[in-house]
Amino acid sequence: MVLSIFKRREQAPCTVEVSHTFESLHAHVRFNNGAVIYPGDEVLVHGEPVLAAYGEVIAVDRLATITRATWLERVWTRLTGDLEFMELCEFSFSEEARL
Repeated sequence: MVLSIFKRREQAPCTVEVSHTFESLHAHVRFNNGAVIYPGDEVLVHGEPVLAAYGEVIAVDRLATITRATWLERVWTRLTGDLEFMELCEFSFSEEARL
């Protein structure tokens, strides 16, 4: 879209938490310096993949590179974000259901 030479990049220390338990299956990244991610921004966490065995919750400190979106990319992401979200939804209509 826009050449990457015009994008602003910044480094941020972060904590990656991976949970693989019966109650929760998630992966979260928290920026330790208070960095905020806006629509269209990209985040690359450096290092080896964090793999949690069943029943484990792992938190590791890593370094992340945040590539900030341009103004145009940010507007485009806001305009098309709702439409792309609908692609994630799966709808099923079945006549087999009885009340």
